[in-house]
Amino acid sequence: MSKETPLLKLKNVSKFYYNKGLVASGFSKVSLEFNLGEFVVITGESGSGKSTLLNVLSGIDSYEEGEMYINGEETSHYSEADFEDYRKTYIGNIFQAFNLVNSYTVYQNIELVLLLNGYDKKNVHDRIIDLIKKVDLYKYRNTRVSRLSGGQKQRVAIARALAKDTPIIIADEPTGNLDSKSAKSVVKLLSEIASDKLVIIVTHNYDQVESYATRKIEMHDGKVREDIILKDTNKKEIVLYNYKNISFKNKIRLGIRNTFNILPKFLLTFGVFLFVVLAFLDTYSSFRKLEYQESKFGYNNFFHNTSDERIIINKKDGSFISDNDFKKIENLNNVSYIEKNDILLDTQFYLNNDNYYFNGYVESIKNITEVSEGRLPENEYEVLIKGNEYDYYLQNVDKLYEQNFKLYSNYGNEIEFDKPLKVVGVIYDNEVYEDTIFVSDVILDNIRKSLNEIYSKLKVTLNDNVYNVNNYETYMNVTPNKNVNPGEAIVSNDINYLCKNSWCRNNDIKIEISNIYFKESINVNITNLYTKNNISSMLGIKDYENNNGRIYISYEDYNKLYNKNTFQSSVFANDVKNVDSLANDLDNLGYKVLKMKDSTIDELGQILKVIKIFKFIVTIVLCIVLFFITYFVIKLIQKSKNVYYSTVRILGGSKKVIKDLITIELMNVFNLAYFVFIMFIGLCHMNILHTEFLDDLIKYLSLKDYILIYLILSVMSYLISMRYSRKLFKTSAMKAYNEEV
Repeated sequence: MSKETPLLKLKNVSKFYYNKGLVASGFSKVSLEFNLGEFVVITGESGSGKSTLLNVLSGIDSYEEGEMYINGEETSHYSEADFEDYRKTYIGNIFQAFNLVNSYTVYQNIELVLLLNGYDKKNVHDRIIDLIKKVDLYKYRNTRVSRLSGGQKQRVAIARALAKDTPIIIADEPTGNLDSKSAKSVVKLLSEIASDKLVIIVTHNYDQVESYATRKIEMHDGKVREDIILKDTNKKEIVLYNYKNISFKNKIRLGIRNTFNILPKFLLTFGVFLFVVLAFLDTYSSFRKLEYQESKFGYNNFFHNTSDERIIINKKDGSFISDNDFKKIENLNNVSYIEKNDILLDTQFYLNNDNYYFNGYVESIKNITEVSEGRLPENEYEVLIKGNEYDYYLQNVDKLYEQNFKLYSNYGNEIEFDKPLKVVGVIYDNEVYEDTIFVSDVILDNIRKSLNEIYSKLKVTLNDNVYNVNNYETYMNVTPNKNVNPGEAIVSNDINYLCKNSWCRNNDIKIEISNIYFKESINVNITNLYTKNNISSMLGIKDYENNNGRIYISYEDYNKLYNKNTFQSSVFANDVKNVDSLANDLDNLGYKVLKMKDSTIDELGQILKVIKIFKFIVTIVLCIVLFFITYFVIKLIQKSKNVYYSTVRILGGSKKVIKDLITIELMNVFNLAYFVFIMFIGLCHMNILHTEFLDDLIKYLSLKDYILIYLILSVMSYLISMRYSRKLFKTSAMKAYNEEV
């Protein structure tokens, strides 16, 4: 710059204010020049335009007419970004209201302006300490500014202005709130600064600064009434520091500091975001639950139990599943329980007598520890009933306990036991529509043998005559009887015609059974024949008409045919979300798997599509509603923070920097709220924390859902920060600040 070019120059500059159609003049047609080394004092009565002039010189307010030159360059074409750069490079401000960050310490307030101007945190410590010592505040370096006196705050403001090392220091009423002693100290410090800088101050009290001023400008009614040079100054060359943009690391550092520096504000904002996370997760989970429940209305023609957690297994090599195999399965991750007698899940049974009737499914009694009425069984032929307490047959349970019962399969076959069955206890569950009969292992074994008989094909060969017998037929059907010895058979006298000489005694019968899992055959010798007259004494059977034609064999031979190991079982996952993983583990162990959730016919596919579309629409609406609610609540909570961001803007912080700081702060709070909520969900998953609400909420959500919800809410939080920060840039920096204070 040539020595003749003024550092600042105004040429017929005017500033106007517009309010509800009215125009007011801040100042009009002002022409002035300013140079380095000057200590300029601007005076005048209130409303004369002196503070407005100072704001225009600072670049924190705009002008409407004329031209302002900075180091010889016109500024009428300057954008907001250009003025941001001007404030950063040229201007150090000292305000009557201090414009400090009250929640920061003395050290942090000075550090802030250096970080904004691209300094590295590790390189500014000594410089900040020197400045703090220079303004005699060293012992207060770690004290929050809110605890300082007015004079001390003004010293911090001066130290902050000096930290930028800009060529221009502008002070608006720097002694207005100070006592005389503090005021004198501040003015002296400013005069010392003016030796190599341009210092411009506005004051009502000219007497305080008269001895230090090199130039006096008096304003009246928006015009310069007097401009007097009091002392000659030597013009100096301007040296500008090449400021950098704040680093990303320092943005993060300031963002984190701003997140927590005002604890009540943080807690309120945290609460808002926690509510948003909870509201969104709850709504999303509700739709997932509805989808899941609707999907369960599918059916399968072969399996009655269509639980989504069910996986049907059998060995790939066709062998039976041993106890050792079951132990290996139990040790897999995500196994809830194993139903070894898989066929029980899909076969309905009837427990009845002349007075009572229960129909439903049979389950093992092993896991039952308490009953609603009655008692737990004490022997192998005592059973429990689970049903709806409004069931007609459960209205008078005292008489129920006195009854003997028989058990039938849904094919009408009676399951035979050594003793009659008795119901000794009831479990009420008003959400069920079918009864459950809880029985002992002895009963389960008999049921399994009976079901093997039902689901197996029976072939009987006598003297080369082959009979394929249906399980519901009497003729040639095989029945165990305790009066028959192993290897022997007692048959009806009426089948003698099938044998040579019409006499079947001592003839052999070959009995074969087969099903999808195994084949078995035995040979027995006919040792006796029963008739209507001797069937009772020979076999203990009174009803000849309904049993004539049966082949009676020993229980030992019958068990050899039907009492086989387990070939098919069902493994239940602890959560439907883990079914695929568990099925893969079972496949690796050598099992063929059928996942029930993939094997049902969906009759309500269209309903599910409607639900998904509705979920999408509601999700969008919810996002919009939550966005505006959150925005307005955060705007109220964070109102005091607007002073901070306006201050940063005045200090030279660019629009992008301020937006980034707001975004980092709000995203910090959102992420903390989200992950605190996820932590509680994790505690629920680990069974450390139990609440009915959280347990129900997380039951239907997968990892993909959590990631999707996080991304949606992250975008929403980012947009809130963008909208929130835009408000600060609708007007000039000074107007934005004044609106907030």
